[in-house]
Amino acid sequence: MKKVHQLYTIISALVLCALASQSAFALNAPRVELETDLGTIELALYPDKAPETVKNFLTYVDAGFYDGTIFHRVIPGFMAQGGGYTFDFSEKTNRDPVVNESDNGLSNERGTIAMARTSDPNSATSQFFINLADNSRLDGSAQKPGYTVFGKVLLGMSVVQRIAAEPRGQYKAFPDAPNTPVRILKARRKELDTGGAGQ
Repeated sequence: MKKVHQLYTIISALVLCALASQSAFALNAPRVELETDLGTIELALYPDKAPETVKNFLTYVDAGFYDGTIFHRVIPGFMAQGGGYTFDFSEKTNRDPVVNESDNGLSNERGTIAMARTSDPNSATSQFFINLADNSRLDGSAQKPGYTVFGKVLLGMSVVQRIAAEPRGQYKAFPDAPNTPVRILKARRKELDTGGAGQ
């Protein structure tokens, strides 16, 4: 009985440590709010795991690049992709591609955000996707580059699900785009609450 109690105490301590670590991450990680037609999505980013990717994403955010772009490729049970086209499917001009950082220990789990790219591993620019399921087949390794995870949805996964539930198929060139465009109205950094005393 004593051993069972000790084991329970150890497990409880590990769970508390994990929760504390997640809380610290949530407090200290850079955050971005995506205000969309269907609600707001709050992202927490991983600059320690994907520094160049996070820097690239924040550069687009700070420039207002994502304002007015849409989720142009949405596949229920897989992912919702956006960040490259306006509501009339005009492609925006991108910055130079960012180096692939997919071998960073992060997995394309449900709720994570990752960079979209072509078959060239180092071709990611502005487009990103939010995983709607655990898509570990997209993960990278030292032997095979994958899709770089650089953050996760902190709040608003229900909004992502609403985007995924939108009817699709109206646009021949973009068959996975919602029939009614879902825009990112505004993408902005969210100031962190440092817990300091006010003036």
